[in-house]
Amino acid sequence: MRTSTSRRALRPLTSAVLATAVAALAVACGQADPHPQSGSAAKKPAANERNLIHPLEAAVRGLPGMPPLLDPNDVYAADRPGALSPVVRDFPQLVYVPNTESNTVSVIDPKTYKVVRTIPVGEQPQHVVPSWDLKTLWVNNDVGNSLTPIDPATGKVGAPVPVHDPYNLYFTPNGRYAVVMASLDRQLVFRDAHTMAVKKAVPVSCYGVNHADFSPDGRYFIVSCEFSGELLKVDTEKMEVIGQQKLPLDGAMPQDVKISPDGRTWYIADMVANGVWVMDGDTFSTPRLLPTGAGAHGLYVSRDSRTMYISNRGEGSVSLLDFRTGKLAGKWHIEGGGSPDMGGVSADGKVLWLSGRYDGEVYALDTTTGKTLAKIPVGAGPHGMCVYPQPGRYSLGHTGIFR
Repeated sequence: MRTSTSRRALRPLTSAVLATAVAALAVACGQADPHPQSGSAAKKPAANERNLIHPLEAAVRGLPGMPPLLDPNDVYAADRPGALSPVVRDFPQLVYVPNTESNTVSVIDPKTYKVVRTIPVGEQPQHVVPSWDLKTLWVNNDVGNSLTPIDPATGKVGAPVPVHDPYNLYFTPNGRYAVVMASLDRQLVFRDAHTMAVKKAVPVSCYGVNHADFSPDGRYFIVSCEFSGELLKVDTEKMEVIGQQKLPLDGAMPQDVKISPDGRTWYIADMVANGVWVMDGDTFSTPRLLPTGAGAHGLYVSRDSRTMYISNRGEGSVSLLDFRTGKLAGKWHIEGGGSPDMGGVSADGKVLWLSGRYDGEVYALDTTTGKTLAKIPVGAGPHGMCVYPQPGRYSLGHTGIFR
């Protein structure tokens, strides 16, 4: 959610086609590589390289060009502890915190719990977002109408890229487009994932497009509209809104969006409803509310895909949801209180990092005990902080949604 200083309050395959595709794919998979590499052992391509998916496989499994899930029953199977892509394996482990009211990014060393660098950026940075190819961190300068690129390998800060109203940023699962959540402009803007050139601007009738997540096959994504209490369903390939509904609570204010590991259930945090809405994304069903705590805001998945961490910003706590049962399994309280907002899980899965939105600090919590390990002073209004690098083959954006 914005601060008070903000300037604005599948088409199904027929059985015959599917059978043909599967049969052809089986034959193709049984063939030898037509272009073997020299040497005693052929070099395996990096898991996050594009265009590695056979066209028939893409047609059967999901969005064309999207890498298939490692496990069809767990969309987070690539996010296991320490499973870093070769692209990021040598990057320094750091935590990047955008301070919306200080117009800076604080960089924290997770080993010492100390700020080791402060980077000036554009006006009102909201989120630090890993690019689809994992090579760049984009700082979303919302009011500054720009994205500041940071090289996570070297720490080098690049020249800002002009992008209007970049409140939040996502990437389509095939790596083709960036999707800018242009809240003030009331648009979803599809841009080239590398140059950020506009490809299509999609007007929306709701207010405050905010957070999102993608279906397991990548063919649609669901967006929260925080100021009008609505949800959108968007066709990824067509770049069109195909569904819209009002949440069943006056004054609802939906925030973060996350799917369950099996891809069947969607969760939407709501800071006014003080809980998460639970729904079926495929049918775009009417959501039911699961109370968690005051100011429910951020949603993060444990490295074993068993638990979802729900930050309750209004009461300084984190609720634990058991994906298997769909019920709450406990609650942690931040020592001395706080305002936990957005963040991420450490690469080894042992620490949950969250920004303290109203307290100018960052929290590190032990994921085994819930103990507060550290409260680190940063700039004013810390928001969508990014723990980086994290396990995964590619990024879907926000503060780090990896597949």
